[in-house]
Amino acid sequence: MADGDYFAEAARAVGCPHAPVPGLGLGPPLGWKERLKAGLANSGSTLWFLAGLGLLYALRVPLRLCDNVTAVTGFLSSLTPKFYVALTGTSSLISGLIFIFEWWYFHKHGTSFIEQVSISHLRPLMGGTESSISEPGSPANSRESETLRHHHLSECKVWRNPLNLFRGAEYRRITRPFSPVKQTFYVLQTQFGVLYRDAQPGSKVMQKAWRERNPPARIKAAYQALELNNDCATAYVLLAEEEATTIVDAERLFKQALRAGEIIYRRSQQCQHQSPQHEAQLRRDTNVLVYIKRRLAMCARKLGRIREAVKIMRDLMKEFPPLTMLNIHENLLESLLELQAYADVQAVLAKYDDISLPKSAAICYTAALLKTRTVSDKFSPETAFRKGLSTAEINAVEAIHRAVEFNPHVPKYLLEMKSLILPPEHILKRGDSEAIAYAFFHLQHWKRIEGALNLLQCTWEGTFRMIPYPLEKGHLFYPYPSCTETADRELLPTFHHVSVYPKKELPFFIHFTAGLCSSTAMIALLTHQFPEVMGVFAKAVSMISRTCVEYL
Repeated sequence: MADGDYFAEAARAVGCPHAPVPGLGLGPPLGWKERLKAGLANSGSTLWFLAGLGLLYALRVPLRLCDNVTAVTGFLSSLTPKFYVALTGTSSLISGLIFIFEWWYFHKHGTSFIEQVSISHLRPLMGGTESSISEPGSPANSRESETLRHHHLSECKVWRNPLNLFRGAEYRRITRPFSPVKQTFYVLQTQFGVLYRDAQPGSKVMQKAWRERNPPARIKAAYQALELNNDCATAYVLLAEEEATTIVDAERLFKQALRAGEIIYRRSQQCQHQSPQHEAQLRRDTNVLVYIKRRLAMCARKLGRIREAVKIMRDLMKEFPPLTMLNIHENLLESLLELQAYADVQAVLAKYDDISLPKSAAICYTAALLKTRTVSDKFSPETAFRKGLSTAEINAVEAIHRAVEFNPHVPKYLLEMKSLILPPEHILKRGDSEAIAYAFFHLQHWKRIEGALNLLQCTWEGTFRMIPYPLEKGHLFYPYPSCTETADRELLPTFHHVSVYPKKELPFFIHFTAGLCSSTAMIALLTHQFPEVMGVFAKAVSMISRTCVEYL
């Protein structure tokens, strides 16, 4: 690699805005046939406008345009300055109201109201259609397009937060003195709510309890289930989540749930081959047991018994390897980072940071943190500009770019450019909700490593130059899904300002109405202050207009 190329690579890595970026060409140019078709498809409105002007010019004599313009000019010359003040003031008021409405509509819905109405109603009347010509290499009308569409649907799926806080012991205990946190509806009934013909007493009560939205009613139903069956594991789970006010109380209830859950699980194992219903019951009891053990591990982690929590998680992953979609490895990663067992963290990443497995912010940013750890204490932007980056520094920067591409919302929380809130109970991968959940638990691990946040601050924005159109084409991952903003607004509380990526530019009509309001207000002010000068100016404009019409 030449010295100039190496310096350019180093400058791009640390975020130099003037460094050239190769490999981002627009592809081969379109042929003349494609360009002609595209031009004709997009020139319908222009042709209609030119045809109207030609018709107006041909009918200028029968319509007596010159006489009419002369009469209008004479009428305008006879008007007083007060009329112009009223006219421009009214125009400024109306355009200002339109501007305020457009601004509100854009911030609420993410689009311009005028543009939306124009595209939906006016464009079909004018014969406008969307161009069906795609760029060379685009996945339109191909299997790749179908794959991308299905992948976007899967990426917009809402997941349960692996590090979810306890409702009673953490969420409500923290928020009760202030304001209630937005909590999403329980989805545990999909795991715990399977019933079969020989269901135990209390199972039907708990099935209704998981669907109940009122917390006191859920707790009351759990006690009713325990009265019917003292070994109802899901009733203990609900009480540990909802009623326990401390982690110690929650752990005690989860231990009771574990004893009951193990008995039911062993019983289901013996009967699993009797019928499909018994197989479904075994899956249900397996989900209950895994959930209980996982929450017990989280209780141990929160109470400072981190090695015990790590052991429970490792045993759980070894005993139930098919349940990787529950993301237990993310709990394990956080606990190992707290122990500063970085070699064990790397071993977990080697197993789960695989191309065939779904990614998460925890995996991508933990991998970046480990590579950053080896170089962050000696990293300096000035040295990088002067001497270039070493191989280890380039690997660390590439890992940061990979993590930022997967979830671009995380750095602002890690760098404390945006305030953190309590993590939501459910998250959307690559969305703002996942960024909050990751930063809430992992910010302390980044701060513990000297210089890690400094390297992140110097390099994370360089990612966006590699993906200028993230909604259309990604670099290492699929294009960024466009559904994250809507889903995050449902998952996060209303007082939180949802992070949007890519940042939306203000529509044309907001700029237009703002300029129209400002200009008409200025004209009204000048006409009020200097009526004679503005009168002379208005007459001069009318005379020029009449002269142009007479010349035609």
